[in-house]
Amino acid sequence: MQTNDHKIRNYSAVLEKEYGKQGTPEREKFQEEAYAFYSGLIILEARKKAKMTQAQLAESIGADKSYISRIEKGITIPSVATFFKIVNAMGLSVVLVR
Repeated sequence: MQTNDHKIRNYSAVLEKEYGKQGTPEREKFQEEAYAFYSGLIILEARKKAKMTQAQLAESIGADKSYISRIEKGITIPSVATFFKIVNAMGLSVVLVR
């Protein structure tokens, strides 16, 4: 019996096996959910570093606390405009690099 040593040697192959090739609907859905989850974590950590509660952040952008909670959990993806409002409310800025 072969056991899994829990070492990923080719992550692309793992994703392809689990979600299909790049460009397939299943893979696109996975990637969208992964981006939403990761973005939510970034916002959560930034909010904590800014020492803000969800309620404070929500109030500063004119939203409900539950909306911020859904973003941080990766359930809701904010629009680009709302993302910039969130970033600005925490005293941060976005830098695009190549």
